[in-house]
Amino acid sequence: MPLGLVALAMGAFGIGLTEFVIMGLLPEVARDFAVSEAAAGWLISGYALGVVVGALGLTAATTRLPRKPVLLGLIVLFIAGNVLTALAPDYGIAMTGRILAALSHGAFFGIGSVVAASLVAPEKRAGAIAIMFTGLTAANVLGVPFGTFLGQQFGWRSTFWVIAGIGVVAFAGIAALVPAPAEAQERISLRRELRAFSSAQVWLSLAVTVLAFGGMFGAFTYIAYTLTEVSGFASSAVPWLLVLFGAGLVGGNWLGGRLADRRLDATLIAFITALVVVLVAFALFAGSQPATIAGLVLMGAFGFGTVPGLQSRIMHYADGAPTLASGANIGAFNVGNALGAWAGGFGISMGLGYTAPVWIGAAISAAGLVVMVVAALAAHRARGRVVRATRPVTPATTSTVPVPVI
Repeated sequence: MPLGLVALAMGAFGIGLTEFVIMGLLPEVARDFAVSEAAAGWLISGYALGVVVGALGLTAATTRLPRKPVLLGLIVLFIAGNVLTALAPDYGIAMTGRILAALSHGAFFGIGSVVAASLVAPEKRAGAIAIMFTGLTAANVLGVPFGTFLGQQFGWRSTFWVIAGIGVVAFAGIAALVPAPAEAQERISLRRELRAFSSAQVWLSLAVTVLAFGGMFGAFTYIAYTLTEVSGFASSAVPWLLVLFGAGLVGGNWLGGRLADRRLDATLIAFITALVVVLVAFALFAGSQPATIAGLVLMGAFGFGTVPGLQSRIMHYADGAPTLASGANIGAFNVGNALGAWAGGFGISMGLGYTAPVWIGAAISAAGLVVMVVAALAAHRARGRVVRATRPVTPATTSTVPVPVI
């Protein structure tokens, strides 16, 4: 395994920690700034918006620059955002720091996916992307519980100082371990990058990302309410149950990357189908604690198991201009997060109960499955046309016996 992938995973770990750890620290943040918890929650929404803007804007702005220096610059931006958050004297400055850090998120994962894929043979691209995203899953399993504990014991600002330190380590790792291209990087044209969006398969891939991942995140956003109000777990058990969810993320990310390198579309269809089934079963049996524990692990596994394949797929169909499309797909993950969270919250507000987000998530992911099947069938037909068009013509013969067409 190229050591550069480890350095990219470290950067992904820090960025993932920045995104998710705030969820466990909202009460402390709200008290410190004397704002409501709803207002503190905007620190999550503001971050998500920053991810989408950065995924498109910063990726587009840096397409002509060498990728390794761009990654290092994004890590510097990430460090600055977290330092600003840790030092923030008021809510407005904290929001600015969150958005600043978020701008690096989408561009880092978009450009980092291209760099990770370039470090290995073409048939191992999805696996390399999965290794980089292991940092994001590890942030959920290890980083978020530890970061929440640290913030509760020593103040929420201490967590963001530690995250900034992780950024420094990631910067050093990328600088030392990610190789510069052996030959001059091909000059990237923004016009050509934008031309990738003329591909119907790129748009279908983006739609699958929004819907399939959005369905899972919609269920996950309100999972604490499901666990305590429906499954009957104590509030103190929720962090440890989320560790099980994170373990599912790690396993699914690894398996999804391995299988996607073999059969990309078949793997995505299988994982999204399994995710829909798991969400439906979760909603039906949420009153059973053993079933809920199994559902948490499987939801994480099949939900995040789609990530390497979805990222690899859009890079494949944007072949020759993958950078901006890759960043756009990171933005699509966050659009899906917002869609799922909104739809799940709407279900609860309509009085449908705390399993409503899980049912709604299943429906959204099922829509993603339909789009994925349509995309796979269209790709299969396109490959068939290419094969027929390139089939060699039977040479002429002087024989009077007709030559059959095979």
